[in-house]
Amino acid sequence: MPLLGVDDNGLWCEAGGFHIDPWRPVARALITHGHSDHARAGSDAYLCSAPCKPVLRLRMGADCRIETLPYGERRQIGGVEISFHPAGHVLGSAQIRVEYRGEVWVVSGDYKLASDPTCASFEPVRCHTFVTESTFGLPIYRWQPEREITASIDDWWKSNRERGKCSVIFGYPLGKSQRIMAGLDPAAGPIFCHGAVERMNRVYRASGIPLPPALYAGDMPRGYDWTQAIVVAPPSAHGSPWMKRFGAVSTAMASGWMRIRGTRRRRSLDRGFAMSDHADWPGLQTAIAGTGADCILVTHGYRAPLVRWLREQGKEAHSLETHFEGEGEKEDPADAEAAE
Repeated sequence: MPLLGVDDNGLWCEAGGFHIDPWRPVARALITHGHSDHARAGSDAYLCSAPCKPVLRLRMGADCRIETLPYGERRQIGGVEISFHPAGHVLGSAQIRVEYRGEVWVVSGDYKLASDPTCASFEPVRCHTFVTESTFGLPIYRWQPEREITASIDDWWKSNRERGKCSVIFGYPLGKSQRIMAGLDPAAGPIFCHGAVERMNRVYRASGIPLPPALYAGDMPRGYDWTQAIVVAPPSAHGSPWMKRFGAVSTAMASGWMRIRGTRRRRSLDRGFAMSDHADWPGLQTAIAGTGADCILVTHGYRAPLVRWLREQGKEAHSLETHFEGEGEKEDPADAEAAE
């Protein structure tokens, strides 16, 4: 019997009596990170990395039972040894190492190898079996260096200021929005945030992550001049009545899907920036090689192409059906209800 399997509730470790990122309520849930497809409400108890706790607390509420482990510290659960290791995805994201009777599995959750000042960098963990995502598991997905992406956003913002247009850039409220903000120059003009983004900004700042000063867009009086401003908002705000306050706007989105020609046009955006919190094709290869794993299980994204490529390299690789989504326009209900 494998160390981890999938039951009706999600990834299940029978020897330890726990689930990892379950998609239904369970007795004990180990959580890789706070995105809504991996951290779902209703379980009796949660265990996550120490930096992830404030994110989970915001998402799950004050009454939720949350225990933590510092990165790298090991704990026994029912004879199974577990530990959390940085995944480089968002604040508090972790790979979960599971060891039992000498067999080691690592569940990656979501991860990236690109530099990011807003979270701990990915660390390879040696194992026998590696459970990996494949959100962008095609050779076309190759990310630019971080400095080039942020420079492009700055140039777009400058161009809009010169044309008298407000710049509105969309990014997921947890992780992507903070990464966008970390690259902005506060001297270039005022920075504003949607309520959903500002709620998560407070968690990041309280965790010691430096972000530039930003204002809540909903606090500004009617008639405010938005032409020099940039506004960071969740994708759900695109096309909503909330946008009308800004007058003439130029819209953009930061997402790995912007790498595909035509995606920006289909979403009625002026610009697209291929900034992703997931590994690109070379990143997936590098991460997998760094584990030294004999067996690779691919959970979500472009599973078949990655499995095929791994088998061509002589690896044992299999597709594993899960409910994880990868990078999309998923919104946590609490985000959607945030003050506008």
